[in-house]
Formats: sequence, C-alpha cells, structure tokens
Amino acid sequence: MARRQARAAGSGRWLPWLGFALLPLAVPPAAAPGGCPSACYCVATPELVQCRYERLEEPPRELPATVHNLSIAGSNLSVLHRAAFAARPLPDLRLLRLRHDNIQTIEDMALQGLPALRTLDLSHNPLLSVAAGAFAGVPLLRTLQLNQALLAAPLEEQLTLALRNLSLRRLELAGNALRALPATLLPAGLEELDLRNNSLQRLVAAELRSLEAPGLRGLRLTLGANPLSCDCALRPFLAWLRTAAARVPDARSLHCAGPPLLRGATLLHLRPEGLACAAAEGGEPGRLETASYVFFGIVLALIGIVFLMVLYLNRRGIKRWLHNLREACRDQMEGYHYRYEQDADPRCTSAVGTPGL
Repeated sequence: MARRQARAAGSGRWLPWLGFALLPLAVPPAAAPGGCPSACYCVATPELVQCRYERLEEPPRELPATVHNLSIAGSNLSVLHRAAFAARPLPDLRLLRLRHDNIQTIEDMALQGLPALRTLDLSHNPLLSVAAGAFAGVPLLRTLQLNQALLAAPLEEQLTLALRNLSLRRLELAGNALRALPATLLPAGLEELDLRNNSLQRLVAAELRSLEAPGLRGLRLTLGANPLSCDCALRPFLAWLRTAAARVPDARSLHCAGPPLLRGATLLHLRPEGLACAAAEGGEPGRLETASYVFFGIVLALIGIVFLMVLYLNRRGIKRWLHNLREACRDQMEGYHYRYEQDADPRCTSAVGTPGL
C-alpha cells in the first residue's frame, strides 16, 4: 500500500511538466509578424511561403513583410496586372516561383514592389503576351526561368524588349521546341543558358559567331536532349564544340538523333570528315546528292556529243547506206508490183481456167 502511494506521489510530480509539454499542441501557434496567408502555409518561418493548388486568381495580399521565398503553384493567375505584388511591399523577397499558374499575360510594372528579387520562375505557363516593361522594378533580377513557357506563342521579340535593361546571369529556356539559338535574348554578361529538350538540330556558323561576342565569351550552355542531326552541316558546330567543350557542361553526353546509321553515336567521338551530306527533311539538299545529279547530267551530255560526232564523221557512209537501202526497197516494191499485174491479167486467168482448148 505504501509503495502504491509512493508511485502516485511520484507520477503526480510529473503531471504539471507533461501539461506544459502538451500545451503547444493544444493551443494554435501564434501568428508570425505580418501573419501567413489563409490560402497558403509558411514552412518553418514566414520567410518561406508556399501556396499550392489553391486556385488563386491573384497573388495573396496578406504576405509577411519578411518573406524571402514565395512559391505559388497550380493557381489561375492568368494575368499579372500592374503592381500585382505592391499591395504590401516585400523588400526582402529574393525568390519568386510562379509555376503552373496559367499565366498568359504580364503587364508593365507587374513586379513593382519587389526591389530585392533575384530569381523569377515562370516555367510551365502558356505565355501569350509580355509587356516591354514587364520586368521593370526588379533591377537585381539575375535568374529567369522560362522552361516550357514559350510554346503557346512566338515571344522572342517581346522578350527582347522586356529583358533589354536587365543584367541576367542565368536564363533557362528548356522544353520550348526552339529550332535556333535565340541570339536576341542573350544579354551581355549572361553566364548560363539552358537549352535542353528543344528542337535544335545544330548551331550554324552565324549562331556560333554570336556566342563569341565580347559579352558572351564566358557563356556556358547546356544542350542535352536535342535531336542533333549528324550530317555535314554539323561540321562547324562539331569543330567549335571540340575547342570549347568547357563551355558546354553536358558536351560528353550529346548524341546524334540522325541519320539512322549514326543514331545514338556520341557527338565528340565523330570525325568531321565522317559526316556525310544528305537531304534533310524540310531542309536544303545535301551537297553530295546535288553533285551526283550534276555528274549524271554531264555524263549524259558527253554521250550525246560523242553520238553526234560519230554521225558527223560517218555522214558519207551513212548516206551511201541509206541510198542502197532505198534502192533495195524500190527493187522489192517493183517485184511486188509486177507480180500483182501478172495476177490481175485476164488472159492469164482464162488460160489457166481452160487447159483443153
């Protein structure tokens, strides 16, 4: 009995401490300064706010003023209006992710109120219109991610105007079905360009020269998952790649998508002289095929000239042969004519019909 009373007394001493330990679970946590948006949730601290699949039609207005990273995904923002984030300035926001938000239009000064923004992610949005001053107000922007965001409409000219006053260091354009290097989108000082998973078959000489411009000589670009066509038109790019492999981090993983004989071959293992010319679908005809047609035409012309020369040199013999052929035909025809006349003479017919007279 005494032992039971002792145990009860011992457990009673721990009950108050247990209550204090469970108190945070029973009482909701106090809101951080500035509060967390009702449609979002703050991770660890209000400095990281994530709003996922809440079908927002505009950015939340009650964001904490101290937020550093803001992620809005799966909403229906459609149009980023002017000063969309200026209802409550976010002076410390450095990273803004707006993925899968159905953004189609970005108006002038849409990012006003984000003076410290350094990274903007607009990937997986069907962009249709980007105003010339869309990125005004974010002078510190250094990274722009537009992966699978340029598939709905050709926006190269609009983006050229929108990016003209920025000092970007990294630009991501993966998965946009690009068929050529977007040289006009490459500002001086750009250090990294992501062109993976596009429709690039090669980089032509003019594009390679643009990469050697004074402001782009330090540019590194990734080209993986592009359908490179390993024909003779690839020779300038292959020569450049061998000398500038350090500028293409995934150079050793680049493979040929065609022609069939070289499909899957590692690009850096090929020799320029081993790249044959062939007519590419939808492209210009290969030099080898054109040369074959020209050679065939020349051979036919030579055969025709030789034939005419033979006829000219043997013109007398040919004339004599034609004369003899004509005379032979005439004699033959005269023989047929004589026999016809004999058969048609009635005297000869009656003599043959009455032999006893």
